Amino acid sequence: MKLSIFHGTFIHSLSVHELEIIENGLLTVDRDTGNIIGLERNVVYPDDHLKDLDPASYEIHRLLPHQFLFPGFVDTHAHAPQYVFSGSGMQLQLLDWLETNVFPVESSFKDTQVAKRAYHKVVSRFLRNGTTTCSWFATIHLEACKVLVDTIEQLGQRAYVGKVNMDQNSPEYYIETTEASLKDTRAFIEYALEKRLVTPVVTPRFAITCSSPLLHGLSALAAEFDLPIQTHLCENKNEIKFTRSLFPDSAHYTGVYADHGLLNAKAYMAHCVHLTEAEIDLIKEKDVGVAHCANSNFSLQSGVCDVRQFLEKGIKVGLGTDVAGGFAPSMLDAIRSSFFASKVCLIHHRDVLDKPYNHLSTAELVYMATLGGARVLNLDEKIGNFAVGKAFDCLMVDLGGSGPVDLMGHETKLEMLEKFLFNGSDQSLSDVYVQGRRVAGARPAQ
Repeated sequence: MKLSIFHGTFIHSLSVHELEIIENGLLTVDRDTGNIIGLERNVVYPDDHLKDLDPASYEIHRLLPHQFLFPGFVDTHAHAPQYVFSGSGMQLQLLDWLETNVFPVESSFKDTQVAKRAYHKVVSRFLRNGTTTCSWFATIHLEACKVLVDTIEQLGQRAYVGKVNMDQNSPEYYIETTEASLKDTRAFIEYALEKRLVTPVVTPRFAITCSSPLLHGLSALAAEFDLPIQTHLCENKNEIKFTRSLFPDSAHYTGVYADHGLLNAKAYMAHCVHLTEAEIDLIKEKDVGVAHCANSNFSLQSGVCDVRQFLEKGIKVGLGTDVAGGFAPSMLDAIRSSFFASKVCLIHHRDVLDKPYNHLSTAELVYMATLGGARVLNLDEKIGNFAVGKAFDCLMVDLGGSGPVDLMGHETKLEMLEKFLFNGSDQSLSDVYVQGRRVAGARPAQ
């Protein structure tokens, strides 16, 4: 057995309110499996713990005072093909934005060469930014979806990948028949299930673009293969109105998915900005997760999602970049945008409602970006923190050198963490690990 051993400061979530800062920690990784096999606290003299090991059996990484280990980020919602135009075209609201920007770009992915060029860039960028796990929407094209899966496997990211489904209310140049959509989804599922780090996820784009027969068929596929389900929900008020007109027999937008068997503990919904109390209760009852995409909600003028109400009800919540509705392919930006959304909620409660409100804390932001996101994806038994037995999906944060964070020497470990969260960048990540393997990082590979 070959071991990688780390000694120094480790910071991770134990629960939504519990942030653990371990100083003088000793973490041991089995390099053959990529899993954590040991975590000890208060180890001042690590060599005393290693004296019985064969020196040839391990390598030790002694962290410097300006370094700490942090769990890999979990992005619960992103659109891989949209990275092509991220950072542009945000003057429109959701439905017009889809017609003007999204559908023309996504339709070009019928050419697998387009897919190969774009997907290598987007997955590489997300890894450099510390996203070790991502839930991706692809496009409707089977072969291009396979390209995304192959690219993820090659580059070493952990991922959920969904072939998008659309058989109505879509442009004629970017639409499927119901039969073809279900056939290609089955073929994609069978292809992705053979991969090591990729899990297929059933992905109706949203109710507007999916007929009732398609939604029923996707529900059946998810049940047959025991797969997760991802889609969008209550992002924009015009979207909600249109959806209600298409499915008048459902009690509400969330009810559309419930009526088609698409809400369960393996399902997670992006946005959820405008849920009614009845819808929130249904989400809780069905144990559905929420992907909070604050940047996108601001950028597309969709609204401000109050995730405090979800957390207080015990609903699973993770963060999503929602590239390219969100302009930044970085979970650090997702943390910051969520922080600002929470402050907007506080201001509204204070100045308009005259009610108290607690904005999101550092512990809660870290949780949603790591362990909370893992819970949304039902991966919290495998990733999300440094518990023994979990995969070593990890970031080596380095706040020294010429990076974007200046340390003054007085900072506590908590203050170092907060400086990283609010001032750091990909240049603060010297190493990015997935399943024990270094896959990216600002430090030149040796």
